[in-house]
Amino acid sequence: WSAKAAQKFNFQFFNDGDYLNAVSDQSLAENVTRVLYPNDNYKQGKELRLKQEYFLVAATLSDIIRRYKHSKFGSALTTRDDFSTFPDKVAIQLNDTHPALTIAELMRLLLDMEGLPWDKAFDITKRACAYTNHTLMPEAVERWS
Repeated sequence: WSAKAAQKFNFQFFNDGDYLNAVSDQSLAENVTRVLYPNDNYKQGKELRLKQEYFLVAATLSDIIRRYKHSKFGSALTTRDDFSTFPDKVAIQLNDTHPALTIAELMRLLLDMEGLPWDKAFDITKRACAYTNHTLMPEAVERWS
């Protein structure tokens, strides 16, 4: 995935002589995916890492749901709105803590975007997601102040 600005270049800022702000939206957006895992000893690094983790999780889950809804998977329908078979067709493996936002984002998508009730969305999320921690070193475990 790569982040892109909605507006790459602001001609008004450029024409006003504000050359840095003319491209600031593009720079800020592209920073999200330019270099992964910034030094998180500083507030800015922690903030960028959280933005990166959410961006990658949200983009991936949106793609997974789009593919699920538009695939046949044994269905004659052109678009599937029934998520009852989602955990049977989709396995989401969470390795370490980086994609942990997947749980909350999948719930949000199922509740807010797909209109599922809480109990059904929670059951689907539990059955579709699995977690494995591969590292026990303290520096590999994320901590937030």
